[in-house]
Amino acid sequence: MARNIERIESLTQRLVAALAQRRAPNPGVEMPGPDFFANAAGAWLRLLAQQPERVIGQQVSYWGQTLRHFAEAQAALARGTPAPAPPADELKDRRFSNPLWEAHPFFSFIRRQYQINAQALQEAASALDLPEMTDRRRIEWFTRQMIDMMAPTNFLATNPDALEKALETEGESLVRGLENLVRDVEQNNGELIVSLADRSAFRVGENIGTTEGTVVARTRLYELIQYKPSTGQVHEIPLVIFPPWINKFYILDLKPQNSLIKWLVDQGHTLFVVAWKNPDPSYGDTGMDDYVSAYLEIMDRVLDLSDQPRLNVVGYCIAGTTLALTLSLLKQRGDERVNSATFFTTLTDFSDQGEFTAYLQDDFVSGIEEEAARTGVLGAQLMTRTFSFLRANDLVWGPAIRSYMLGETPPAFDLLYWNGDGTNLPGRMAVEYLRGLCQQNRFVREGFDLLGHRLHIRDVTVPLCAIACETDHIAPWKDSWRGIAQMGARDKTFILSESGHIAGIVNPPSKKKYGHYVSDAGFGADEQHWRDQARHHQGSWWGRWGEWLAGRAGAMVAARDPGTGLGPAPGAYVHERA
Repeated sequence: MARNIERIESLTQRLVAALAQRRAPNPGVEMPGPDFFANAAGAWLRLLAQQPERVIGQQVSYWGQTLRHFAEAQAALARGTPAPAPPADELKDRRFSNPLWEAHPFFSFIRRQYQINAQALQEAASALDLPEMTDRRRIEWFTRQMIDMMAPTNFLATNPDALEKALETEGESLVRGLENLVRDVEQNNGELIVSLADRSAFRVGENIGTTEGTVVARTRLYELIQYKPSTGQVHEIPLVIFPPWINKFYILDLKPQNSLIKWLVDQGHTLFVVAWKNPDPSYGDTGMDDYVSAYLEIMDRVLDLSDQPRLNVVGYCIAGTTLALTLSLLKQRGDERVNSATFFTTLTDFSDQGEFTAYLQDDFVSGIEEEAARTGVLGAQLMTRTFSFLRANDLVWGPAIRSYMLGETPPAFDLLYWNGDGTNLPGRMAVEYLRGLCQQNRFVREGFDLLGHRLHIRDVTVPLCAIACETDHIAPWKDSWRGIAQMGARDKTFILSESGHIAGIVNPPSKKKYGHYVSDAGFGADEQHWRDQARHHQGSWWGRWGEWLAGRAGAMVAARDPGTGLGPAPGAYVHERA
C-alpha cells in the first residue's frame, strides 16, 4: 500500500506537468459556436410558448418514471427481492454485461435511472421546433454525446467491473490505470487521447508493412514504392494505389495474410503505392492543386518506369475524391493515360453530410481555418479526436475504461495501432477540401476550380469500379453510390462490402468473414433500388474485383524488378510521426 501511495504521488506530479504542456485551446474547434446554442435555446422557448402542455407533459412523464423507479427499487430492497428485470433492449447494451447490473440493488438502480435520463434527453431533443434539418441533426448528435459521456460505466464509483478489479488487486489496477493515463497525456503533449493499441508491439517494416518493394521516387510531398514481383509474368498495364494522406498507406499491408498489397502482387500486377509526406507547418500553403499535380507526376513516373502508355489507378477515401478530380482534369485536357479507375469508400457527392454534419458547419470549419492559419496544419490529434467521437463508446469511453479504470495494457492489435498513427493535413488543402467539397459540394454542383479548369463529376468517364462498405460511418455507402451514379462513365461497377470503412476493405478471401453485394439494377434509379435488387455473395469482394481488374490489365509480360532504387519499402516517410 505504501509503495502504491508513493507511485500515485509521483504519477500525479507527472500528470500535472504533462497537462501543463497543453496548448491554449482554440474554442472554434472545441465546441459549437454561439449560434448553435442560440438556435437550441430559441427552439425550446418556441416550444414552451406554443406547446406548453408538451413541455410540461415531458417533465411530468420524466419525474413520474423516476419516482416510480425509486419506489420499486426501495420496495425491492425492503423485501430483499431482486430488482426488476431490465427491458429487453437494455440487455443488448454491452456496457451493462456485468451480472451486478441486474443482481445488485445499487447498480440496478443506477443503470435503470440512467436509461430513464437518456430517454428523457432524447425525447426533449426530438421535440424541439427546428425547421432546419442541419440544426436538428446537430442537436441530436450532441445529445447522444452527452448521454454516452454520462453513462455510469464511465465513473469509478458506479462501475462494478472497475470496483471488483480494484478490490481483487488491492488497488494495483487503479495505479496501473493512472500510469496509462499519464502515458497518454505525455505522449500527446498535454492532450488526453486514449491509446487504442500497444505501440511497442509493432514496427512498420518489421512486423507490419513488410511486403518487399523499392522506393523508386521521392519528392517533398510523396514517396513512390514499386513492389517486387512474386510471379514470373505480370500484366502489362501497371497499377498504382493512391492511399489517403489522413493515415498511413500500410493499412493495406498490415500482415501478409491480410495484405491487399501482397495479394495484388501475387495476382501478377506491377504495383506502385504512394507513401505521402506527413506535413509540418512549412506545408501550410500546400493545397488541393499540389496533390492533383502530384497525382499527374506519379502517373508520369509509373508510365516511364513500366514503359507503358496507360495505367490503372485506385483511390482510397479522400484519395479517391482527389482521384475523381484528377480524372475530370485529364478528361478536359484530352489525356487518356488512365485505362480504368477503382474507388475504395470514396465520397464525391457531399449533399448529405451524414454523421459529419455536426462538424461541417461554419462554426467548426471557421475554427479549423483559424487553427490552420495559426499552425500551418490541421493536426492529427484533432482529426483523431473527431473521428473517435463518431463512435465514442467504442473508440473513447470503452478504451478509457479498460485503460484507466481497469489498468489494462492496450491490446496488440495492428489495425488499432494504424488507427492511432495519423498524419497532419496541410492547412490550405484542409480548408479547400472542407469548404469547396464538403460544405459547398462544388464538384457536383457548379464545378470545382483547379489548375485553370472547372472540374465536374460528369467528366469522370473512364471505366470504373467502386467498393463501398455497408456499415461505413465515414463514407456511407449510399453517399458513395450517389457520387458514382453521377459520373459520366458508361462502364460502371459497384460492389457493396459488408462491415465498415476499414474492415470492409481489409477483408482477404482467406478469412471468409464478410460477404458482399452486387446488383444488375444499374444507376438509373436510386441507391435503395440498387440495394433491393442486389444479390449477396459469401466471402471477400477481392476476387470479384480482381477479375474485373485483370480484364483491364492487358496481356502478360515478363516481370519488372524495381531494383534498389532509393531504398527498400516501406520507405522513410511512413515512419514520420505527427
